[in-house]
Amino acid sequence: MVFRFLLLSDEVDDFKREIQIDSEATFLDLHNAILDSVGYTKDQMASFFVCEDDWSKKTEVTLVEMDTSSDVDNYIMEDTHLDELLEEEHQKLLYVFDYMTDRAFFMELREIIPNKHLKEAVCTKSKGEPPVQIMPIDEFDNKMNASTDVGEDFYGDSEYDMDELDRNGFEGLDDSIIDNPYDDDRY
Repeated sequence: MVFRFLLLSDEVDDFKREIQIDSEATFLDLHNAILDSVGYTKDQMASFFVCEDDWSKKTEVTLVEMDTSSDVDNYIMEDTHLDELLEEEHQKLLYVFDYMTDRAFFMELREIIPNKHLKEAVCTKSKGEPPVQIMPIDEFDNKMNASTDVGEDFYGDSEYDMDELDRNGFEGLDDSIIDNPYDDDRY
């Protein structure tokens, strides 16, 4: 099976990415595909969180093992296959790419494509520039102070609607695969 993910940012209104990846790939493969699609370096900590429908964090999948003494199961990206934790369309995930400021991409498993397989992940749709990978701590402090002083949201636009992920998808692009990635010799 192939999983088709949609990624959005609450910091940049016109940023969207669609990534297709084999369901048997690891979270590390998805991590690398995301970083490649946005041009980020691969030298920073990151985590995925499988979320409830209201975006509350449920299960964390970390880049490296963080806590071996916990009674909670520890999932490591390199050792955890996507199909171990993802089972149905419209499951939500957070991909935290900046640990210091807890900045993340909002992700949804938009479609499960049966009877197809990919050897490696592919970014099938790309729109807008991603937010900066690492926000300087002084800029973070300034935004935090501004948000507490005037009551605005820290990230992006105070009018950001979390339901946008459900309603808009890729504006101006249909949900079909524009360039069929299965016809390419890489797969």
